[in-house]
Amino acid sequence: MANVVVTGATQGIGRAIAEKFLKQGNAVAICARTASDLDSVVAEWRELYPKADIFAQPADLAHAQEVKDFARAVADRWSQVDVLVNNAGLFFPGQLATEPEGQLEHLMAVNLYSAYHLTRALLPVMKRHSGAHIFNLCSVASLRAYDAGGAYSITKYALSGFSENLRHELMAEGIKVTALMPGATWSRSWQQSGLPQERLMTANDVADMVWAAWQLSPQANVETIVMRPLEGDI
Repeated sequence: MANVVVTGATQGIGRAIAEKFLKQGNAVAICARTASDLDSVVAEWRELYPKADIFAQPADLAHAQEVKDFARAVADRWSQVDVLVNNAGLFFPGQLATEPEGQLEHLMAVNLYSAYHLTRALLPVMKRHSGAHIFNLCSVASLRAYDAGGAYSITKYALSGFSENLRHELMAEGIKVTALMPGATWSRSWQQSGLPQERLMTANDVADMVWAAWQLSPQANVETIVMRPLEGDI
């Protein structure tokens, strides 16, 4: 059984990843900003997986101290962490010249700094054994500029760079790092887009790729996973 930490796990890709590991009998620790969302998803999971070890704690990952408090709670509960999925993220469209003042700072706090602080805080319990795996949810926005990407795209480029540096530092210690770069993936944020659901990937598609990478032999690491809808980017 693996101990798995997933941020932003009450909806979308984060929830699908957490559920993928739960279905395989693993323990899961999650956080999200809204306590009621956490309570709802944990209640559902306890019905589906009554024997599972599930831990949840509210945390606004825009605030470094709340990130560190969550990490401390996880470390107090488990002596080791096998999988860390830095999934939490925000998206606001914009152009660099005209987007609201402070948008870059806010998106950096959630999309990059939360992964940085949580990873640093959990590395001591991940380094206690070889074979741990860190997944960072980047985006195809990490690969090229696009219309209305603005500050969001900057943060995703930065998260990709964080992944590269982290992988370089940890490879000698037997800890894998994978950057996931999914394109448009269906979630409730797309419901008002007017696009048909089948035009986008599903959250389970991304979760399946995480699970496949986790199942590889100890000597193999998938460094980057790029996924797009069959008909291309939106």
